[in-house]
Amino acid sequence: RPSTAREVAAAIFANFLLHWFPARVRASSLAWLPTFWLGTVAWVLFVVLLLSGVPLMVFYIPSVEDAYRSVKDIEHVVSFGWWLRAVHRLGAHLMVAAVALLLVRVLVTGAYKNTGRAGQRREWNWVIGVAMLFATLLLSFTGYLLPWDQLAFWAVTVGTNIVSSAPGAGSLLRQTLIGGREIGEATLVRFYLLHIVALPIATAVLFGYHMWRVRKDGGLARGEAADEAAGELAIPSAVRRIAVVATATMLVVSVLAAVIPSPLLEPANPEMTPNPAKAPWYFLWLQEVVSDTTIRLGPVRVNGALVGGVILPIVLAVVLTVWPWLDRSPAQAAGVTFARARRLQNAVFLAVVLGITVL
Repeated sequence: RPSTAREVAAAIFANFLLHWFPARVRASSLAWLPTFWLGTVAWVLFVVLLLSGVPLMVFYIPSVEDAYRSVKDIEHVVSFGWWLRAVHRLGAHLMVAAVALLLVRVLVTGAYKNTGRAGQRREWNWVIGVAMLFATLLLSFTGYLLPWDQLAFWAVTVGTNIVSSAPGAGSLLRQTLIGGREIGEATLVRFYLLHIVALPIATAVLFGYHMWRVRKDGGLARGEAADEAAGELAIPSAVRRIAVVATATMLVVSVLAAVIPSPLLEPANPEMTPNPAKAPWYFLWLQEVVSDTTIRLGPVRVNGALVGGVILPIVLAVVLTVWPWLDRSPAQAAGVTFARARRLQNAVFLAVVLGITVL
């Protein structure tokens, strides 16, 4: 256990994993409440998904004829396969929630704003965070189809049909995504490769750059009233807290997986549409908007799929991405939860979040 800042620095320089940390960490950054350690929770869940996904890959067969049977074997034949599958499924859902909550936390605190220190690029790190949210959603969405049961097949059918409503290129985008006109063998293989290769690598690269950028920007953003001199040695303070968060996260996922079974309905049947056919829960709000905006006003018919499936998500995604450049609040408000200077924009943002949650 290092006793001086010099010994801490030497330990960090000599260790690949500890190299994420400076020798000293601000005391406010180590507190539990300002960040809820959501970034660490999201990363631990990503690692849990990688570790639980490897044994599942051993038994899973990505083909229309064998996918359902292999998942059924994992669920009922492989020792503790039911638990591994539940850990993987719940970990994916919790990671979506953790990354979404992390972006909410960063926005309401204005942590994407620079505080005046030379070389800061916090606004670009916010863009990386938005990209990681989209990558997380795609990771979960591509994994949704793999069991090849009715729930998976029709959830992906609804989701990809929303994509097809884009004017002009919608049909082409859907065909590119599913590998043809109908969801089938090409779709399953394409989603499988995206799920186990392309998206995990992209997420890991984005995270690596994100953490490097946090370090370059001087750690977490805080109000200028905070004491810059306050700090603790990164070892053991930061490492101990990360160990606590990681252990608690893995414990929660493990216990939930033991009591919440993963659903596995009858095999996918393109000829039998369940009622209702629902998109994955994180896309349910879009499905609801599509349904609510599909109306007829006299001779004019409003295309809800265009409004709720294309226009609204694109507008929200663009505004979310460029928001750091639209925010004109002072640098003193950076890192301050519900700062007075950002009261109106926080109210509007939370109203949008509430609306999405209700839908």
